[in-house]
Amino acid sequence: MTALQASSLLSSSSIPSAPFHGRFVAVLHAPKLWKNHLSFPKLPIGNVEEFNTHIRNPLQIKIETRGTAIERGDGDMIATVTKLYAIAEAVADRVEMHTNIGEQRNNWNNLLVNSINAITLTAATMAGLCAIPIGTTSLLALKISSTLLYSAATGLLLLVNKIQPSQLAEEQRNAARLFRQLHTEIQTTLALRTPTPMDVKDAMERVLALDKAYPLPLLPGMLDKFPAIVEPARWWPSDNSEASKSQTVPAQNNTNGWSGKLEDEMRGVLEVLRRKDTAEYVRLSKLVLKVNTILAVSGPLLTSFAALGTSFVGSPSQGSWAVLVGVAGGALASIVNTLEHGGQVGMVFEMYQNCAGFYRHMEESIESNLKEREPHKRENGGLFEMKVALQLGRSLSELRNLAASSSSKNIVEGGMDEFAGKLF
Repeated sequence: MTALQASSLLSSSSIPSAPFHGRFVAVLHAPKLWKNHLSFPKLPIGNVEEFNTHIRNPLQIKIETRGTAIERGDGDMIATVTKLYAIAEAVADRVEMHTNIGEQRNNWNNLLVNSINAITLTAATMAGLCAIPIGTTSLLALKISSTLLYSAATGLLLLVNKIQPSQLAEEQRNAARLFRQLHTEIQTTLALRTPTPMDVKDAMERVLALDKAYPLPLLPGMLDKFPAIVEPARWWPSDNSEASKSQTVPAQNNTNGWSGKLEDEMRGVLEVLRRKDTAEYVRLSKLVLKVNTILAVSGPLLTSFAALGTSFVGSPSQGSWAVLVGVAGGALASIVNTLEHGGQVGMVFEMYQNCAGFYRHMEESIESNLKEREPHKRENGGLFEMKVALQLGRSLSELRNLAASSSSKNIVEGGMDEFAGKLF
């Protein structure tokens, strides 16, 4: 039975046999591997281009979007972008002009200070030599030369005290910085989003406001260096609204990042700015202006008295007093000139005015956002809070602590000694 089963198994097996020289050779056929017939869809070429578009940076996409608009003939977008680029070019040109003129007027200040001091000290030296008993001709020559030098120094001091070269240089430095800031903002707008006609109008108004605040001409058009009323500097449009600059960040709800807590925080910061920082820099500006006025009047008066005293040198009745007035007046005039222009008191006055203007600008920016009733028309709350903190040199937590401790009662009673700004 077992033999029959084995024979049956051999006959039914898949091992064929073939004769080879009278012998049987067994051939073993292994089973073929199973083929995977799964098919994967091929990625179309058009989808590859779309995929590449998604991984590219937003700036490249924005540029290509404008290129597509140009191909389609979108005239409004082309006109708006072109206008904003034209304003950016004008702003860049103004940056160069104000920078060059600022360096020139700073050189004026240094040269005039040294020249006036040299003239004054030379005149004082000649006045002192007049006291030495020498010939009548030599005495007359020294007396006339000293008087002429003192007269020239008086005229130069009147001119320099009128224009205040150190203050002129500071004005141009501030103008170059603010124009450079405006140029950066325009470039950011062009890079991040499609500009609107409102952006063009706002940029144009800011350029004209800066031109008015920091004029390029020396005479006429120069700013008053000794104003009767001291106010913070102003370089932004009078009807400027920070909330209308279309800088809002899309939010998931209609609050646009604003809340009652954030509004209270901004009101607290606004109160500190108004009562402490702005008021302090206005006070310092008035103080420096008084000092500068006294020095500006004293210099020409001293050189005038010195010139008058030198003219009486050699007279029998007033000889000794004339020499004393001529020498001492020249020495004091040199000291006053060095303090005023070497110490750049006019530049300090301009700097304090600009610091007050910086905080006044922040006040109006906060007020304009708080007055806007519709949150979606305001600047994004989180972004605005961060900008205020950076401008004051504080972290967000420090800004919130400042607002929490800035109640009106504490400020009025004198309990609030901390200033809002930490940068200056």
